[in-house]
Amino acid sequence: MEAHAFASDTVAPWAEIIPGVGPMTVEDLLRWPGADGWRYEVVEGVLVRVAGSRPKAVRVTDRLYRALGNYIDAHGLGQTTPPDAVYDFEHSGQPNTGLLPDIGFYYAAREALVQDDQPFPFAPDLAVEIASPSQKQEDLDAKARRYLAGGTSLIWVVWPEARAVDVWRPANRLRPIKTLGVGDLLDGEDVVGGFTYPIADLLR
Repeated sequence: MEAHAFASDTVAPWAEIIPGVGPMTVEDLLRWPGADGWRYEVVEGVLVRVAGSRPKAVRVTDRLYRALGNYIDAHGLGQTTPPDAVYDFEHSGQPNTGLLPDIGFYYAAREALVQDDQPFPFAPDLAVEIASPSQKQEDLDAKARRYLAGGTSLIWVVWPEARAVDVWRPANRLRPIKTLGVGDLLDGEDVVGGFTYPIADLLR
């Protein structure tokens, strides 16, 4: 009988743990077969999965990915990455941990560290997570804290159903520094300087 995944309330509460597999490295993750409608991450050697995105989340991700990517390209700031990009947190004190933000960004200065056949060997400078209807606040709070612990400078957690965006910065790792609504602008602050995007347009 096939083993069934079960909810995680420990290392990765935003995902499901895959039983009977382990311990894994980020290199193992890159070789894991993934053409089954799930997205996989590894957290402290534990393989976890989240369901693929529904159309609403796909549209939100696509709008922001294109707007952010176009701005970053036009200003030569660095590289934007799509939802299947694996960031390796090994060097940030989180061994055997590879996370896949829905959108990532890293500075151009880091490009020299990137190898074509390896995961990105650092945490993203900006990470964006688009919440699914089944994900809870405390689940994605835990993931945001992992990004911060890895060195990520700015995190946007987008809640399409609530029409809100949580903003996380290293100055406060307990909770978002602010929550934005449809009357506000996403702001790249000092990470993606000059970039803004109306949340009303993002979540329309």
